[in-house]
Amino acid sequence: MADQITGGPELREYVREFSLREDDILRDLRRTTAELPAGKTMQVMPEEGQFLAMLVAVTGASEVLEIGTFTGYSTLCMARALPSHGRLVTCEISARWPEIGAEYWRRAGVFERIEVRIGAAIETLEEMIAEGRSGEFGLVFIDADKANYPRYYELALHLVRSGGLLVLDNTLFFGRVVDPLAVDPDTAGVREVNATIRDDRRVDICMLPMADGITLVRRR
Repeated sequence: MADQITGGPELREYVREFSLREDDILRDLRRTTAELPAGKTMQVMPEEGQFLAMLVAVTGASEVLEIGTFTGYSTLCMARALPSHGRLVTCEISARWPEIGAEYWRRAGVFERIEVRIGAAIETLEEMIAEGRSGEFGLVFIDADKANYPRYYELALHLVRSGGLLVLDNTLFFGRVVDPLAVDPDTAGVREVNATIRDDRRVDICMLPMADGITLVRRR
């Protein structure tokens, strides 16, 4: 049996040639984002955006929650995969970044499907639970500050429906999760949420060694 393949730049380009379907709107947004400070680091890979769109489609989700917008590349990918009546709520600490993405959401014809909620994400999620939105979402994508991942996970479990899917990004966190010298709050947050998910009998799980680590969590 073959072990996990190790992919270099040539193999990544092969995958993109034979799988990636990134159109001009997505490509323009990715290039705009790459010009920002830390833009390349914070933006999801185009393959991951396409993967998220696939997950929205195959789960049949009509309500999606995103924790961490940045410039809205993943937002756009998922909003496009929604049915015409679908809605995506995306949470971001600052209006500065979603305002960049809004131009591209309009170009793609999905601006009206997207609700941006500005503020600390924990407070926003708690507000949504208080609003009676528990169990509303078919898919929740978590890609925000890593130190708060454990709290985001617990709140997201309230908001996702039974049988729904949580998707956590950066769960390998640049390999720092296995570095004993990495003791910063972000790495600690990722380690904690990974351990919590591993031991959580409320869910089914699958950690994928794709991009920077993607963990799929299905609420039972």
